[in-house]
Order: sequence, then structure tokens, then C-alpha cells
Amino acid sequence: MLKNIIKKFTAHRDLYTLFAVLILLSIALMQPTMPIKRNIYSYFFVLDITQSMNAADMKIDGKVATRLEHTKHLIRQSLAQLPCGTKVGLGMFSGVNVVTLYLPVDVCENFNSIQDTLDHIDWRNAWTADSRVRESMLSTSRVVANFPEPAQVVFFTDGEEAPKLHKFNTRDLSTLQNADGWLIVGVGTLEGAAVPKFTEKNQLLGYWSNESMELAPGAAPIAAAGLLKRTKDIAERPEDRFISKLSENTLQAMAKEISASYVRGDYFQALKSAMQQQKPARKEWSVLVIDFILSALAGLLLLSMFAPHYSKLAHLIKLKRKTRITTKSHRLTEAWDS
Repeated sequence: MLKNIIKKFTAHRDLYTLFAVLILLSIALMQPTMPIKRNIYSYFFVLDITQSMNAADMKIDGKVATRLEHTKHLIRQSLAQLPCGTKVGLGMFSGVNVVTLYLPVDVCENFNSIQDTLDHIDWRNAWTADSRVRESMLSTSRVVANFPEPAQVVFFTDGEEAPKLHKFNTRDLSTLQNADGWLIVGVGTLEGAAVPKFTEKNQLLGYWSNESMELAPGAAPIAAAGLLKRTKDIAERPEDRFISKLSENTLQAMAKEISASYVRGDYFQALKSAMQQQKPARKEWSVLVIDFILSALAGLLLLSMFAPHYSKLAHLIKLKRKTRITTKSHRLTEAWDS
């Protein structure tokens, strides 16, 4: 029986194939869908806008740039390569707090708005002169927990603590629960650079002094309460300038402590690679329209109809060429013999 069915199909192969093509195209016109589970990527970029980020020890296209300028450049490069559907939010860090500029939005639909926001972020947006990076992790956690949907944190900072950390003002992070998958991006160099001090109109007054960053043990509780007043802020001589360096060891240890990842943000490719290893913010079911798959199958079936005819045609052309060559060879032989 099976042999009869195969024999019958072979005899009317083109007719059955054409019938299958018509069925596939008819179904494709109905735009059928199938459920699929896809990864949803949502990022919350946090920019450290404290004054140490004004230290100019980075480079953009070979030109010296501040850490904050470099951070914004990295984010712009990221935005340009993130696929549509990815959501991005922006936040700023200063003192002990992280504030949200806006919740994650579609990167393609809001590309120009995000770029414009980056253009207007600078150190003058800061609401305090202190920089408590470690404690800001708790603030970041609280902020993200209040988002309407999950988002992965990408935190750009040089790790500079001002005042310096002491056992009295080192915050315990053991209560931080939802930092798994966060990415800490270290911005700055290990050699460091002096930190400029500006007026409110962004005019350079000088450079922060070493003395302004010193913290005696007895002053630690005061600093932890945010009541420390700095004196002799501006360095009188170049050798008195405070040199801010990337606190890489501190950031790496902190990242490990909160189950986050760390990457040095010198180059975009390193950041891109680290972001690609981050877990998606969430997974959700969506529908995939499969009309193009059915249409492609119909096209392949049509090609299969003509394949045997093409093989026969190619064989006939090959035989014809061979006959011509043989005839021409005989003629040449006869002409040579004569």
C-alpha cells in the first residue's frame, strides 16, 4: 500500500507540491503566531557626578577628558548599539544618595531625549560635596526596588570616598539583597590626577588640597553624620594637590561583597562585553508572527518543483555541447587527413 502511495505521489508530484504551496500561502495570509519566551533587557545607568569625576585622566579619541566626560561618552556608545526594545534609565549619584532622572524607557523611541539629558549632566547637578560610594549602593537598591519593572544597574564611578572610609563610617552592606547582576564600572586611572575646584559658573579656582581630604579618627563619626566641614580646600602648591585615583581594589571588593560584577571602563569594548554577560532584567512570553516562515517554505517547495526539470535541462545542454565538440573534432580530423 505504501508503495502505491509513493508511486501515485511521484506520478503527480508537481500537482501535490503546488497544492501544498497554496495551502502554506493561504495560512501565511492569516498571519499566524506562536508563543515564545524572550529576554527583556532594561538598564539603569548611574553616573557619579561628584567632584573627583572632574579629574582629567581619561582620553576620548586621543584627547584628554574628565572622568565624567568619559562616562557620558561610554554611555552614548552603548546607546548607539543597544537594540530597539531595550529600555534605559538614567540616575545620578552624589553624597550618599542616587536620584532617578527618569525610569527606563525604550532606547530607540527616546534616543534623542536620552542624549540631550546626558549633555546637560555635570558636576553642578550634585547636591553635596561628599562622595560616599559604598553607602550609595543601599540607595541604589531602594531606588531600583521602586521601579515598576526590574532593571539591571550599571554604576559608573571612580570609587573615590570623600571623606575617606574609616571603620566608623564604613557602611555594612550585608543587608543588600538585590544587587546580583549589577555592574560596577571603574572610571579613572591608577596614576590619578588632581581634582579641580570650580565656582558655580564653572570657573577654575584651583585644585583641592590634600588637607581637605584628610580625616582624623576622631572626626569619623562627624563625617558619617555628614557634618564635617572642610578647611583649606585649595592647594597652595602643586605638590599639595590631592591626587584622586581609581579605587579599583575597593570597587572590586565591594562588587564581590554584593554579588555584582566589576569592569574597568577604559574602553567601550570592555564595557560592552561586561554588559552582554549581565542577566536579562526579566523574561516574558510574547508572540512571534510566523507568516515569513510559511512563505519561505512555500518558496522552497516551488523551487523543488523546478529542480528535476532544471537537472534534465542541464543534462541536455551538456550533451549538446559534447556533441558539438565531437562533431567539430571529426571535421578537423577529416580536414587534416585530406
